[in-house]
This record gives sequence, structure tokens and C-alpha cells, in this order.
Amino acid sequence: MLDKVKIEAVLDKVRPSIQADGGDVELVEVREDNTVVVKLTGACGSCPMATLTLKAGIERVMKQEIPEVKEVIRG
Repeated sequence: MLDKVKIEAVLDKVRPSIQADGGDVELVEVREDNTVVVKLTGACGSCPMATLTLKAGIERVMKQEIPEVKEVIRG
């Protein structure tokens, strides 16, 4: 099982750039298959670019920092 503390630390790294655009990211759950489920809030919750932010931003950094992460999805 992935360490939630490590995941939160990675989210803390990407959070400032997300907050700069009026949004935020919250950890929802870590699944047994190493999928990380997050919730995009604020401006990111309804932004058409949110999927790109999730995959090219959050997921990319998450996999760099924690290679065991399978994927990051919205929940």
C-alpha cells in the first residue's frame, strides 16, 4: 500500500501552482491497485483544462516522486 504521507507531500509540491489558478487538490483515497484518487476543487473543479492538469501535472510529478503509483484519477 502506498504511503499517504508521501502522497500528501507530493500534492503539497504541486498545490501552489494549482492554487495560483484559483483551485486546489485534495486526496480522496489510495486504492489497493496503487491508483491515487484526488478531488480538484475551486476553479479547477469545473475547468475544461482540469484533465490536462491532472495527467500532465499532478500524475507526472506523482509518478516521478513515487514510481509505484499506477495512475492519478479524479474522484
